[in-house]
Amino acid sequence: MKKLLFCAKNVSDYVQPVMSKNNPNMPVLNVQDSIHSPMIQKILSKAVETYPDFEKISDSPLSCETEIPGLKLDFNFGLRLEIPTGNYRVKISDFDSGMIFFDEEISDTRLISTEKYFIHWQIEIFLDGENIFSHHLDLTEKPVLVVFPKVLRLGDTISMLPYVSEMKRFYRCDASMILPEYLREFATVLCPEIPQVDEVTSDYYATFYPGVSSSDLPVLPEDIRAYPFGRLAGKIFGFSHVAPKNFFQPTLPPVTNDPYVCIAVQASGNRKGWLWPGGWDIVVDYLKNLGYRIFCIDKEKSVTDSGMTIRKPDGAEDFTGDRPIVERANMIYHAEFFIGLSSGLAWVANAVNKPAVLICGFSRDWSEFYTPYRVANRLVCNGCVNDLRVNFFEKVCPYHAGTSREMECQKKISPRQVINAIENLITSENLIPPVMKNNLV
Repeated sequence: MKKLLFCAKNVSDYVQPVMSKNNPNMPVLNVQDSIHSPMIQKILSKAVETYPDFEKISDSPLSCETEIPGLKLDFNFGLRLEIPTGNYRVKISDFDSGMIFFDEEISDTRLISTEKYFIHWQIEIFLDGENIFSHHLDLTEKPVLVVFPKVLRLGDTISMLPYVSEMKRFYRCDASMILPEYLREFATVLCPEIPQVDEVTSDYYATFYPGVSSSDLPVLPEDIRAYPFGRLAGKIFGFSHVAPKNFFQPTLPPVTNDPYVCIAVQASGNRKGWLWPGGWDIVVDYLKNLGYRIFCIDKEKSVTDSGMTIRKPDGAEDFTGDRPIVERANMIYHAEFFIGLSSGLAWVANAVNKPAVLICGFSRDWSEFYTPYRVANRLVCNGCVNDLRVNFFEKVCPYHAGTSREMECQKKISPRQVINAIENLITSENLIPPVMKNNLV
């Protein structure tokens, strides 16, 4: 049985970026090339290679038998449909809009959609001109699996967990998930209603592989530069509304009864750090003068990359190390508040509903989760993560790299701005700094 990739989007959306890179002067494709073309199939195969073990998954057995001998389908790697030998015609469309994606005579073929996110697939099968089978994607009371790949960063995965819970509620489906080992305990606390399993099997009606990609190929329903990270999972699962936050119930007592603040000075790269010289030391000294203990909870005490080193502030107590995420979550939960960057630990703070000062100028205010205590200097070049003209993920600081203005979005955020946000947080959250409590005694 041969295998054929097809796509819901116009095939030129996949072909044009690849061909243009090879030939920048190539004219825009105006007609849909034959999906059977070896060149087209190669390009579509490249699009699905972003999924781990894609060959094994795409070739695995289909889970849904039909009354038609040899006709099988499931939605475990996008739409997968096996057509037996015969005079068959297959029509695949969108159940809601009626838009037709594929309508051809075909035989002895496994059809696989390039898109792996939710599309309200409608399948119609004809034999000798007679409609013999029809089915549309319906997750209601069906077993559905969500597979979080290991390559996803901490923040990306945590931002999507509430959407798994919401998918279960919204579709009334029997949802399960696979997570990297380091996140399982935390997810058990945050999403106790979602069972965790160990491997992908053929027992599911549908499987989703949420991810984040900056590729030119449209493997996601939205361009990640133009859509909030915290809502991307909803689009992958087929709904646009914001998922309610999960309720985090702490599993560990506070590490101290003293009032403390958690800080995280590291991100997934030093260029995403706060780059004002000595900025963290100034803020730590300010907080200590208010009577707070300061706990640095990064995985690493010191990180060197991109020609710079970012270290734990000298005045902060050392709680760095490769500790369980659920332990970090408990520490943040019991803290007065959190200060950090656009990083995984900031998403942990958001998940446990802890007020967070977020220091970040390379993205727009809507890009991460909402916090009224966001700090950025919008008077310099900023926000290029969300700039559709460039790709920050391929070239950090695409406008000013190698110049005196490189990463000015992170270098020009002043300690005064951060302290202003902290003071705003303390007032808005009705906190009383320890030094003031002591003066009241």
